[in-house]
Amino acid sequence: MNILDAVKKLRFKTSAGMMECKEALKESGGDIEKAVEILRKKGVAKAAKKAARIAGQGVIESYIHMGNRIGVLLEVNCETDFVARNREFRNLTRELAMQVAAANPMYVSREEVSEDTIEKEKEIFRSQITGKPANVMENIIKGKLDKYFSEVCLLEQPFIKDPNLKVKELVTQVIAKLGENIVVKRFARFEVGEEF
Repeated sequence: MNILDAVKKLRFKTSAGMMECKEALKESGGDIEKAVEILRKKGVAKAAKKAARIAGQGVIESYIHMGNRIGVLLEVNCETDFVARNREFRNLTRELAMQVAAANPMYVSREEVSEDTIEKEKEIFRSQITGKPANVMENIIKGKLDKYFSEVCLLEQPFIKDPNLKVKELVTQVIAKLGENIVVKRFARFEVGEEF
């Protein structure tokens, strides 16, 4: 495959710019899969730099699941109203609202989980583990706590359309594509018959 075809294929797979694709292919020695990985790593690095920027624009996405029994309101912020109107950004907000409807998270991120809740979960985990050395026990508790976060925190959950991808990785990919900071601010999920 010539370099032009390889660049086209890589652009199709990653939506990265032509020069970025060319550089990644050069760095990977022409291996497209390695080039994808290089671009993903660079995208994560770019996204990390953008995380400090203020996201004062955005949208409130609404989603009503079939049968009108589950509804979601979700606020996602970005830096400019231009990106807030962008199709890629709106697709992300739609995917996130569907994720909330399907996976029923309690928090946006692990930072929102109170210390009291974390300590209660740790106590439950400790009561389930017996006869292990303290250092082994702490590693098991850490693993169980990570699993707990992946169930109750939206950004930690496996993405429903691609379980190999965490929701926060999906958001990071869109940040890398659009070049702006994106923040999932809050959500509310309603289900018919649910008690508060």
